[in-house]
Amino acid sequence: MGGKVLLVVPEAPAAEVSAAVAERKIAGGGLRLGILDNSKGNADHLLRFIAEGIQATVPVKSVVALRKNSVSLPAPGEILDKLAAEADFVVSAMAD
Repeated sequence: MGGKVLLVVPEAPAAEVSAAVAERKIAGGGLRLGILDNSKGNADHLLRFIAEGIQATVPVKSVVALRKNSVSLPAPGEILDKLAAEADFVVSAMAD
């Protein structure tokens, strides 16, 4: 068992995003933040921590936080429609 082992890491190099970030402008008094809780244990704590970090970094105009009823099922259309209508971007997380 003294043979060679070849490890392959299938990760692409990180894309250059600094130019895109520099061009992005926050209009209308701030971003509208959406939060989707998948209802797993501690997801609400993780999402609150993330939302506070975002609010400390960029102006946030509003936050809409919604919770799925079931971990194993996709979010219902009503929840997705509300997030699409009321948020510029959505953060979702799973935790335990």
